[in-house]
Amino acid sequence: MRLGVVVLPQYRWSDAAPIWQRAEEYGFDHAWTYDHLAWRSLADEPWFATVPTLAAAALVTSRIRLGTWVASPNFRHPVPFAKELMTLDDMSDGRMLLGVGAGGLGFDATVLGSPVLTPRLRVERLDEFVRVLDMLLTLPLASHSGRFYTAEEARNVPGSVQTPRMPFLVAANGPRAMEVAVRRGEGWATTGAEKQETLEDWWSSLEVLSARYTRTLAEAGLPADAHPRYLSIDSHTYALSSAAHFWGQVDRAESLGFTDVVVHWPRAEGIYAGDERVLEEVAAGRPR
Repeated sequence: MRLGVVVLPQYRWSDAAPIWQRAEEYGFDHAWTYDHLAWRSLADEPWFATVPTLAAAALVTSRIRLGTWVASPNFRHPVPFAKELMTLDDMSDGRMLLGVGAGGLGFDATVLGSPVLTPRLRVERLDEFVRVLDMLLTLPLASHSGRFYTAEEARNVPGSVQTPRMPFLVAANGPRAMEVAVRRGEGWATTGAEKQETLEDWWSSLEVLSARYTRTLAEAGLPADAHPRYLSIDSHTYALSSAAHFWGQVDRAESLGFTDVVVHWPRAEGIYAGDERVLEEVAAGRPR
């Protein structure tokens, strides 16, 4: 089981840089930040941009993989975003992971004045978004004309450090989105089903989703272990409330076939509020 941590882009860089460095020093396998312009209950709090944050993180770390949890088509076009991803892959010396999803219905979906799409259209947009990103990150010159995006002789030189490009981890819960994840991605990401009343309900939803992903892989002629499976284990309760709770959640995730779990760096108050000493205890390793 690989462990990852999300550092929300809320801190001025003088405070954020040591956090990203400690994430690497603690031995986490990957570190992430949210790809939003503003987010839920924190919409009126400080919130910095995703790509510059990851670029800075790449320059103060050397080993840990870095990624978006998760990039959104709500406010991005694949042509400039591919150029930014290529640059991040270069600055990190090939440590980038692209977490990408269909985009939610919150602030990001309306801030540019765009109409709110139906779930089906959001999945169709995701499919095209990821398909065009793949083309742009693997070809030096590419054109595309589709329902949602157009690219006219877009250039991406010198290309990605990773070959043929960085891994795509596609966030998906529904059947159509999972088909996109299997067809376009190299991994699956999920936070489980939303609005579950109890923690047990949430774990039951994950059992259903993991089985659905396994079936989708099989329908594509792929084995169940073809792709890694990433789970945010903070979606119902904060996993770092104690080290014992964290390891119990990790064990349950592993029993459902997840290969990677992601937790959030403790905040001082509000959502994901916690104590960094618990994070240190977790980083010291699973108790024997």
